[in-house]
Amino acid sequence: MPCIVFTDLDGTLLNSETYAYQAALPTLAQLTERGIPVVPVTSKTRQEVAQLRQDVGLRDPFVVENGSAVYIPTDIPTGQNRFALPPGDDADGYRVLQLGCNYVTARAGLKAIAQDLGRPLKGFGDWSVDQVVQLTGLSPAEAKQAKAREFTEPFMTPKNVPADQLRAAVEAMGFRVVIGDRFSHLIGAEAGKGNAVHRLVALYQAHNPGPVTTIGLGNSPNDLDMLENVDYPIVLPGAHGAHPRLADRGWVIAPAPAPEGWAMAIEHVLAQVA
Repeated sequence: MPCIVFTDLDGTLLNSETYAYQAALPTLAQLTERGIPVVPVTSKTRQEVAQLRQDVGLRDPFVVENGSAVYIPTDIPTGQNRFALPPGDDADGYRVLQLGCNYVTARAGLKAIAQDLGRPLKGFGDWSVDQVVQLTGLSPAEAKQAKAREFTEPFMTPKNVPADQLRAAVEAMGFRVVIGDRFSHLIGAEAGKGNAVHRLVALYQAHNPGPVTTIGLGNSPNDLDMLENVDYPIVLPGAHGAHPRLADRGWVIAPAPAPEGWAMAIEHVLAQVA
């Protein structure tokens, strides 16, 4: 049966501390040989993912900014592209399927939500590159790429606002929020990793009619929307085990952290679905 692999990046395909991925390369090569697409699904920006795709050697579509947009390569020869190209604009060799709002709207939304809550909410747009470096540990070049937002606004998760209250305020303004331990992400109402997964499966089936098996790999609550919308959800543990919010759902937990655990988990599930 045809198969698609959807994967988070940091802490899932890439080691959370060193960002190493070399241990996954043989498995990635095996997936390529079998014609199985590997689709990054991440909170990262297009600039961040484009660089990683080049480094790792990925050629399939990718999903950015928590499911706010899907980028499908247009430079693949006719007949070799496994995903249909939806209507939309082209940018830098990709067909863009936008699911969320634009960045200006997200920034304005964060300000309105902060005013409604009576609490300051500071996001990437409020910080300089140097401040993002200090807050995230990214290099200056990486911080600049992370600030190149097109659809969403990451902001510091407020410690004095209950999650339910934050979510209610966000939804009242017509947005969604992905709440993280340190940073949360304000996204458009139609955005989301799960929606992006379903849209890509439909585009795949347009060229490959019939059932398709979906595998999803993630390591944090940020990945819940994706993991809840695939056939085979796999959780990558950190150095101290799986994240508590993902560990008790009955999902497969990879036997080791990334990237070794990613490779082992993929090989295990492929043996089941082959």
